[in-house]
Amino acid sequence: MQNEEPDQNQPIRYFIEDYWDIFVGLGAIVIAFSFYNSSDGVTTLFAAMAIAALSVTVSEIAEILSERLAEPYGSMALTFSAVVVEIILLYVILKEAIHSPEVMETVKGGIISAVIVDMNVLLGLAVFIGGLKFVEQEHNRETSNTYTTILFVSALALLVPSLLSHTQHGEAVIKEASYTVAIVLILFYVTIVIFQTKTHTHFFQATARSRFFRLKRKLHEGEEFISDHSDYVFEKFDSFTNFAVLLLLIGVIAVGAEIFASKGVHLATSYGISSGILGLIIATISVSPEIFTAIKAARNDQIQRVVNIAMGASVASILLTVPILLGMAYVSNLDLTLDFNPLQVGALIMTVFLAWKTTEDGQTNYFEGLAHLMFFVCYAIIAFYY
Repeated sequence: MQNEEPDQNQPIRYFIEDYWDIFVGLGAIVIAFSFYNSSDGVTTLFAAMAIAALSVTVSEIAEILSERLAEPYGSMALTFSAVVVEIILLYVILKEAIHSPEVMETVKGGIISAVIVDMNVLLGLAVFIGGLKFVEQEHNRETSNTYTTILFVSALALLVPSLLSHTQHGEAVIKEASYTVAIVLILFYVTIVIFQTKTHTHFFQATARSRFFRLKRKLHEGEEFISDHSDYVFEKFDSFTNFAVLLLLIGVIAVGAEIFASKGVHLATSYGISSGILGLIIATISVSPEIFTAIKAARNDQIQRVVNIAMGASVASILLTVPILLGMAYVSNLDLTLDFNPLQVGALIMTVFLAWKTTEDGQTNYFEGLAHLMFFVCYAIIAFYY
């Protein structure tokens, strides 16, 4: 009789684990609306919570859809869903530049910070935690070598308008160079897609499920599972329904982004928060679901999944986010250019270099993860005072 009470409580615990993100996200968006006209701080905080929590749901549904696709389409679906949230958040903030031109620097900071957070916080934390548990972890070195090569070239492409901004050329030339670079980046991405899906698919391995631990514990505790999937409701939906739910959630996130942008930017300006720090905050909010997923993967000795998430998302952040944002800015008659400041360009190139050194031999350990975290702390300190 003593074992009956834990068994009765397990369904409630699993229900909370499965759906906390939806309840927190929807509840936070309601609270943000409630305080919209009374408290900028509370509104901004809960709008950020809503974006982060619902982004977790989006990533979970995208992962379910990715499992129904052959590799590398599955990994691409995961990274693309994360980039969509990033683009929405940055574009909504970009529109604030109509009233506050200084917001442009925040958007630029957000673009670079997405890669900084992916490659240092996400990769660093996962490698550090995985290294503490397993001492050394192995991954496909071809994957990381390919991604770091792509990121090196992409970072150098972003350097072009930045260098022109330090010459005698005017804004018109810098703007023209920015759009030219955006076209080059999108063409480069098309080539990479062909590389991933046609000629070198063996470079990109399948990933593990983020809910692996949950399923493993349920089986270990003796619950009745007659199939290899959980009772998570989105796993029971067909792909079309999941796509529809995905679009609906992204729409709610867009509403949260609108609230966050309108109140958060004003709040940051009033408190004198630098564009670099604000960019890091924005990037951390959009990347937070991937961070949790990567940590769980590392603890399960799936470092290949961590590499796919961190580097794949970073590649998409540059090759997709930059051209799409420039296109949306053009349609909205906003002058967004790619003339990043020296700190942002230098941090981006050094991040890629550090990631290359960390992953080039196909093995990682906790010290290499700690190196990424140290780099991020140093960047954050400089960004605070820059």
